Amino acid sequence: MQDLEFIHAFESGEYPPKKIDHKAHIKLAWIYLDLYDEETAISKTCKAIQNFDQLYGGGTKYHTTLTVAAVKVVHHFRQKSSATTFEGFVNEFPKLVTSFKELLYQHYGKDTITNPRAKTTYLEPDLLPFT
Repeated sequence: MQDLEFIHAFESGEYPPKKIDHKAHIKLAWIYLDLYDEETAISKTCKAIQNFDQLYGGGTKYHTTLTVAAVKVVHHFRQKSSATTFEGFVNEFPKLVTSFKELLYQHYGKDTITNPRAKTTYLEPDLLPFT
């Protein structure tokens, strides 16, 4: 599926819910960062995932801090990447898919991520800021 087709399918809710996993979220962020500045990519990623959660998760699974942090992490690695495709990008930085929690816990303490406010409000990293 081409990038714009993926975005359309995700935004419209036509993307198969059973195929939504962490890699799909990272791909969504990667594509939006290819099309927009970081702030817009964050907004669009949050909106798309919230909408998908409303359609298929009952609005209970979306987590603001995790979503914003994921876009910020993808943005950080995109700046270091020479990849021109998403598959090339995750091949270059496989930990984005295989060890994302470990990357995240370099920036956030577990208490911050599990704080109930983190689900609805973006909380800044408490260990290491994103640069």
